[in-house]
Amino acid sequence: MQGVNFLAIMIAAVAAFVSSAAWYTLFANPMANLSNTGSTEAGTSIWTMLFVIAQSLVIAFMVAYFVSRLGVTGLAGAAGFGALMAIFPAAILLGSVVHEGVPLALAGIHAGDWLVKLILIAAIVGIWR
Repeated sequence: MQGVNFLAIMIAAVAAFVSSAAWYTLFANPMANLSNTGSTEAGTSIWTMLFVIAQSLVIAFMVAYFVSRLGVTGLAGAAGFGALMAIFPAAILLGSVVHEGVPLALAGIHAGDWLVKLILIAAIVGIWR
């Protein structure tokens, strides 16, 4: 695909995975207090990690595709695009608050992860084209 750097996509996916691991390590205790299980373990099985890596690859590819097709340029443009894209998971997470009674603070933790992850991915694939 023209304008899409596959190495940048792979690096962005790994960066997103590492970022999420750090994010959820940082918020492990608040999440345990807010969740129904009370567990601080975030499901660190090999299958969970492989799923998150695959998910990150798909998201990084799609962000790279949109960055390329929309002509997003520069760090500020890419970071702004990533922040704009974070509206989608935030809206979905708000649905879980309204329909499933998920605590707003817990949804906020997940939305913050998506915000950081999408800005990071967009910055990497936006600059490294």
